[in-house]
Amino acid sequence: MTKIITIDGPAASGKGTLARALAEHLGYFYLDTGAIYRLVALSLLDREISPEDDEDTAVMVADTLATSFTTDMMNNSKLRSDSVGQMASRVAALPKVRDALQNLQRTLANNPPNGGAGSVLDGRDCGTVICPDATNKFFITANTEVRARRRYEELMSRGIEADYRQVLAEMDQRDKRDREREASPLKPASDAIVIDTSDLDAAQALHTVLENLN
Repeated sequence: MTKIITIDGPAASGKGTLARALAEHLGYFYLDTGAIYRLVALSLLDREISPEDDEDTAVMVADTLATSFTTDMMNNSKLRSDSVGQMASRVAALPKVRDALQNLQRTLANNPPNGGAGSVLDGRDCGTVICPDATNKFFITANTEVRARRRYEELMSRGIEADYRQVLAEMDQRDKRDREREASPLKPASDAIVIDTSDLDAAQALHTVLENLN
């Protein structure tokens, strides 16, 4: 049976860095489930389609992705832009889109493409919906100001001009949308271990998770 570890949490909580480091440490397959929604979002942005106004097209894009997905698609640098991230949050609020992508995520988690013994899933509903029977579940959080500062510094380091107040406002908006959406809202699984990374660096966060693995 494939060992599955879920790492859920809001944007810029450190969960992505942690999940990648954990997967590398254990030799597990790493799946950024949010990037799958970003692929749908990028397609809609390229077509200048609003998911709220044309849900049928959003679902069609998700259905197509679910049958044609390859891990190479995750290497598209455009997926990391803030505009794609904001659109992905809107796309992820559509129940039919989530339905179209959840089986893909479960299949990848239970059948790691690299043939490894386990998978590490990074997302928002991995422990509550995608893999509720995961071996270990973690929910990574940090206060909003810390997360906004991290995102601001990340953007600036990539040469992208940013305004901290705008980044903070957009993060508050995204958090609200993710927590209040009807389909798979952002929340810790009842049996998840919650880790606040506000005062932890990447190495400390990884150490904390490793100490709590079954």
